[in-house]
Amino acid sequence: MPILLAACFMALPASFRIESYSCKMAGDDKHMFKQFCQEGQPHVLEALSPPQTSGLSPSRLSKSQGGEDESPLSDKCSRKTLFYLIATLNESFRPDYDFSTARSHEFSREPSLRWVVNAVNCSLFSAVREDFKALKPQLWNAVDEEICLAECDIYSYNPDLDSDPFGEDGSLWSFNYFFYNKRLKRIVFFSCRSIRVPVICM
Repeated sequence: MPILLAACFMALPASFRIESYSCKMAGDDKHMFKQFCQEGQPHVLEALSPPQTSGLSPSRLSKSQGGEDESPLSDKCSRKTLFYLIATLNESFRPDYDFSTARSHEFSREPSLRWVVNAVNCSLFSAVREDFKALKPQLWNAVDEEICLAECDIYSYNPDLDSDPFGEDGSLWSFNYFFYNKRLKRIVFFSCRSIRVPVICM
């Protein structure tokens, strides 16, 4: 899954990066996928955790959208999609972290692009304030040009503290979003954290 586009911005007390990956498997990816599928067929649906940005549980989300009482498909994904998400994490954080043992409950499918954009904007504005205003339109235009946001399924990675690459001391908050365009066979990974700036007492 080669990187098509990579960007890393540092603006203390927050840092974020945006990376674009192809989902066209070759070489090691094919071998890893074959091993991954030994635990279940690619088309089998895996249960995900409730969405992070909506503030709704799966049952409330289903009812609010006029669905049945049972959980909607928005909180499930195929094992093949789950493999893409895990492989993206491995590639992005290589060689410091290995996410090969990550499970589906550590991921969520976000139900709304608007919710995700608002969540990202609020987080970045809280960290860098006025500096983000000029960056915001350029940021989302660049992401849209790369992945066509309107066509994307959006997932997030929400591990426990032991598995979280941003869970070290001093981290105030973090997010990890995947914008997956099945038609383009591409994922844009948007990862960010805010860190506490140490206060030096004289």
